[in-house]
Amino acid sequence: MGFVTLGKTGIKAQKQAFGCLPIQRISKEDAVSLLHRAYDGGMNYFDTARAYSDSEEKVGAAFAGMRDKVYIATKTGATTAEGMWKDLEESLRMLQTDYIDVYQFHNPAFCPKPGGEDGLYDAALEAKKQGKIRHIAITNHRLSVAHEAIDSGLYETLQFPYSYLAGPQEQELVDKCKAADMGFIAMKGLAGGLIRDGMVAAAFMEQQPTVLPIWGVQHQWELDEFLSCIQEIPAMTAERQAVIDHDRKELSGDFCRGCGYCMPCPMGIEINNCARMSLMLRRAPAAGWLTEEWQEKMKKIETCLHCNKCSSKCPYGLDTPRLLKENYEDYWKVLEASKG
Repeated sequence: MGFVTLGKTGIKAQKQAFGCLPIQRISKEDAVSLLHRAYDGGMNYFDTARAYSDSEEKVGAAFAGMRDKVYIATKTGATTAEGMWKDLEESLRMLQTDYIDVYQFHNPAFCPKPGGEDGLYDAALEAKKQGKIRHIAITNHRLSVAHEAIDSGLYETLQFPYSYLAGPQEQELVDKCKAADMGFIAMKGLAGGLIRDGMVAAAFMEQQPTVLPIWGVQHQWELDEFLSCIQEIPAMTAERQAVIDHDRKELSGDFCRGCGYCMPCPMGIEINNCARMSLMLRRAPAAGWLTEEWQEKMKKIETCLHCNKCSSKCPYGLDTPRLLKENYEDYWKVLEASKG
């Protein structure tokens, strides 16, 4: 079985980590069963967040009484010290624990530091002193904030989007974290659904010994696929490399990753799916995206105000209104062709 040591934290996590965002969509009973299956299959690192509705509560229910057997990471989206303390106490209550292994600032627009007016980092230091958190960490989607966090030496892990579709800029973050003895946790290892073969994605991650991928899991079949990687580490075969090469060619350039940080749209446009509809139509069964429901959602693009609120919030600097227009035009062409 493969393990990853998260830098100076000393945490030795099984290479396949469990992302707990999707379990908010299933019942508590099903979530607990899924989490137990993950643990029994070898997983020992579970990542959740205060913002994931009842995800923390389900994780707490699953691991109460066996806290020392797993690593639990959670996040706070607070922008003030007061807000952080409120989030932390609620997380501890929901998780049924008196400490959190990795406590992460959740995609802040800036890099919290000691002495900052926001008071976030100082509050985290105090919480660590009190034993309520063991490692101070950060997640982000912005390259500038990620670099600042690494360079500051203040954080023990960085969580950032990373997959085989990542470019040299993301790879630089991986390399910098390794040099700084800082753990690198990869979110969106399937690129928001654009990568269709989990085994190819897992084989790529095996080529990155310092990277801990977090796989969002909702269904047992998804979990079992990643658990199989624990029993037999996926090798990078010629066939899998060919898939990677093909996807990199097809998905090069600007494309929406579906992160959702542009939301909400004042006109109700579901930007995180509509702005990448052309890709989804070609990388998944198209019929699922050509329903009357999705036709209505795509029609909302006609109401776009071009206010640019979405593009100003995009961590990848995309021209979102342009992407919406292009995907809108392509959608109706594909729909018309499907009728023939």
